[in-house]
Amino acid sequence: MTPTYDPRRFQQVRWAIYAVLVLAYMSVFFHRMAPAVVSAELMMAFHTTGAVLGSLAAMYYYIYTVMQIPAGVLADTVGTRAVVTLGNLVAGIGSIVFGLAESMEMAMTGRFLVGLGVSVIFVGLMKSNTVWFRERIYGLISGVTLLLGNVGSILAAGPLAWLLGHVSWRAAFVGIGVFSLLLAVLSLLIVRNRPEDAGFPSVRVMEGKTAHAERERHWLHDMRAVWGNLRVWPGFWFNFGMAGGLFAFAGLWGIPLLRDVHGLSRDAAAQYTTLTLLAMALGTLLLGWISDRLGRRQPVMVGSALLYLLVCAGLLWLPWTPGTSGKLLFALLGLCGSGFVLSYACAKEVCAPALSGMAISVVNTGLFLGAAIMQPLFGWVLDRGWDGTMLNGVRLYSAADYHAALWLMLGFAAIAFVAALRLTETRGRNITVA
Repeated sequence: MTPTYDPRRFQQVRWAIYAVLVLAYMSVFFHRMAPAVVSAELMMAFHTTGAVLGSLAAMYYYIYTVMQIPAGVLADTVGTRAVVTLGNLVAGIGSIVFGLAESMEMAMTGRFLVGLGVSVIFVGLMKSNTVWFRERIYGLISGVTLLLGNVGSILAAGPLAWLLGHVSWRAAFVGIGVFSLLLAVLSLLIVRNRPEDAGFPSVRVMEGKTAHAERERHWLHDMRAVWGNLRVWPGFWFNFGMAGGLFAFAGLWGIPLLRDVHGLSRDAAAQYTTLTLLAMALGTLLLGWISDRLGRRQPVMVGSALLYLLVCAGLLWLPWTPGTSGKLLFALLGLCGSGFVLSYACAKEVCAPALSGMAISVVNTGLFLGAAIMQPLFGWVLDRGWDGTMLNGVRLYSAADYHAALWLMLGFAAIAFVAALRLTETRGRNITVA
């Protein structure tokens, strides 16, 4: 017999929790993509090279990558509420430090703290979704989550470029830091780890099913079980190649390419990366819905990876220019690259439900490891071909320099395609549960 509860109150509590977590996730994307828009200001402020600028931007990814496994452990043990509250607090402090930095060392410290703080938010959010929403719509809710999170990316592109015409880049980062501190307070007051903590039965019990078993062993044993599950790792490499390369390009080097090679202003160039991010956001929703409707994961991800590989090849070899052809390519890059959203569903569906946070954290590590490697490596390739040209203290790179660096994008895309072929088909359900 299904326990009695107030469905309306349940919906109110569930969506209030989701709203707070999604707002925090939007700030994650903002911090991830903002360096692309302020790249020229950062070069002038700290008199830096392309490789060092890439390292500054990638500092976020370095600590984010290292923290993904601990984030999964914390989500499964301590719970989303404490993890996200602390994460917002640390990210807020880091953003303020970054905005006030007078030296590269202080800027690196601020970027490190931002990456440390936001590193736990996504896994906490996705863990929360596993207990507050039905399993059969997890692909769709993942798509909605990525769609809303990408609003933060979009705000870090065109709107931030517009804002920098009215305030300094320092004021913008101090402002987002204050916003993160406010989210820390809201997380503490509103977020609950699971329906039972708010006085409701579990979602499975609401559906008349048996509740999933709780964790019974020490988290180290559980972590070993997740790491030893070979079905998890194709998702890691899928994210490494696709999302890692996409985020590195859209989050840092796309705007400088359009500026240096095609002579676009920052505002005009930001429109292209905004298209990429908007298409990626819509694509995550679309592919999540399609996957749930089909009851299949792998075919959708293989198709996405193949098309993304072709678009990366197009950036290298097609005679695209600013305007229709350029905007179409940048939009297709985001749309075809949105298949990574399904990696999280695949991860949770090949591991025991109680370990979903750890499983999601493993595949998410691939994304940020890929971006952490790609951003400075892209800058290093550019620096190798640089002919010494500068404008207002900013290095200018040639079309040949960017062409050489774009081979990295193609190589990473090939890794994602091979990984997609190795994914385990789950048919939209947890294959470890009878």
